[in-house]
Amino acid sequence: MAESASGGEVWVLGAGGRIGGAVSASLVARGVRVVMVGRDATRLRAVVPESAVRDGTVETVEADNAYDIAARIRQRRPAVVVNVMGGFARNAVPIARACLPGGHYVDAAADIPALTGLLGLHAEALAGGSTLVTAAGFGVLGTEAVVARLCEGRPTPSSVRVDALASVATVAGTVGEAFAATTADVITSGGLAYEHGHLVRTRLGSDVRRLTLPDGETVRSASAPSGELLAARRASGAPSVAVTSALAPTAFVVRAAVPLLKALLSIPAVRRVFVRGMAGSRLKAAPMPRRHSWGHAVVSWPDGVTREGWLRAGDGMDFTADTLTEVAVRLARGEGKPGAHTPAAAFGPELAVAAGATLLVD
Repeated sequence: MAESASGGEVWVLGAGGRIGGAVSASLVARGVRVVMVGRDATRLRAVVPESAVRDGTVETVEADNAYDIAARIRQRRPAVVVNVMGGFARNAVPIARACLPGGHYVDAAADIPALTGLLGLHAEALAGGSTLVTAAGFGVLGTEAVVARLCEGRPTPSSVRVDALASVATVAGTVGEAFAATTADVITSGGLAYEHGHLVRTRLGSDVRRLTLPDGETVRSASAPSGELLAARRASGAPSVAVTSALAPTAFVVRAAVPLLKALLSIPAVRRVFVRGMAGSRLKAAPMPRRHSWGHAVVSWPDGVTREGWLRAGDGMDFTADTLTEVAVRLARGEGKPGAHTPAAAFGPELAVAAGATLLVD
């Protein structure tokens, strides 16, 4: 058996990106020794204070292949690995397995295939004494925390609906391959929901809603196949669960085009062209479209009781970085419970509060 993980050292995979850089800088500020992993060492070192690099608080490693990274993790045995390199459906499982036994892992996945794969390692994580946390970001925790709080002390509800309403400032640059590939995957997979305990397919962009937020602003959302669905199901046990997202298409023209796009993107050659073209698209800097990011849940029980709750956060990307930092610090302190979990299942709904959110529950 490999020796147990070293104390205190945290690896951040994808540290050169917006979220990875923010997590690295926050961990350094909290006195954690960080190994930043990415494609460009010069770019990595620019993220944190130069003094941290000089005194050895920060080390940089150039790598972008999941299997190469996994081999290095097995050799070095860090205490915690934070994965924000994208492509979670492909890389989360091999990287998380490399942390076993004794090491811990957290990622920012938000899609159902990635969550399913990571949560499928529960027995291995238990046997290895490791804590694996997936979906530690606004995507999933923003609604999971509300559902968990609403269901505390109550029997299993009959239905749950969650609405993920992120508000994110756009940073100038390119879209990137990870986001482009995820977009293609979402279009081709369509919508999903739980009905009477069974996972069923729905049309992407259906169930369009116009929600009035607690601060008076309004936002439109529609059904999407996101990790919030799986997390709400696990947090509540409800046989019927539906999810909408502000990121899903709500305009009629776009929704009408989804079936054609789905058919086209199912052709591998077309998908490659789409992903390559979208990944290279330039983004202009833009402020948050709304003052806050909101997670919303409505939970109903067989006895007729219905409860509603909201989570209020700032920029969704910033909240994700703060959540990952908080989880990494707790795991490094040995506060996780062995197994594979979603964030609120691992640390309770108060994790969202520790990351800067406010829970508003009736």
